[in-house]
Amino acid sequence: MHTGTTRMTKHGHACVRLERDGATLVIDPGGFSEPDAAVGADAIAVTHEHPDHFDLDRLRAAVRARPGVEIYTHAGIAAQLDELRDLGARVHAVAHGDTPRIAGFDAHVYGERHAVIHPDIPVITNIGFRIDTSAGGVFHPGDALTVPEDPVTTLLVPVQAPWSKVSEVIDYLRRVAPRTALAIHDGLLNEDGAGIYARVLKMTVADVDYTRLLPGEQHDL
Repeated sequence: MHTGTTRMTKHGHACVRLERDGATLVIDPGGFSEPDAAVGADAIAVTHEHPDHFDLDRLRAAVRARPGVEIYTHAGIAAQLDELRDLGARVHAVAHGDTPRIAGFDAHVYGERHAVIHPDIPVITNIGFRIDTSAGGVFHPGDALTVPEDPVTTLLVPVQAPWSKVSEVIDYLRRVAPRTALAIHDGLLNEDGAGIYARVLKMTVADVDYTRLLPGEQHDL
């Protein structure tokens, strides 16, 4: 069990950077996050292939800055990353139930499928990453409402998406029952919309400390 504080920095949309004891893990540096969102990372985790979570330009920038960077993702994406392997990246395919140690962080992979957008749109693979911290577990579900078997102290909650509605977000928070919820997947919201979501969630899930960080803002876990 680590005793050091894990510092989380929010990047654009669904991307977060976790730092502890000199190690850095970045999750989902997609096309809505900053071009250098993953630069300097020791490891990168990617939940699924949609471009707001998975962007080759951002991964290339990270590998060129640190050729030995490790990338953890599901097998379908891992098979597409030969170019990054040639640049020096170490790519690991993981799936539900795996417990990799990622850049010094103990992780547990949960989930298998993306949330349904519409019956006419094929459902793709989506995995989430639960990361142990000294204060408990922080969980990034990607684009799914997966409930981990292990307790979650901090949930990175996707607040808005083409595949969700606010009632589902409320029920998800109630099922996971974290102490703290930090908004992700908010890149399509303007400030008015973000404010409405915050009021609704704070009213309906009052026992969860809900916060929306802006890109560049930090939170200690």
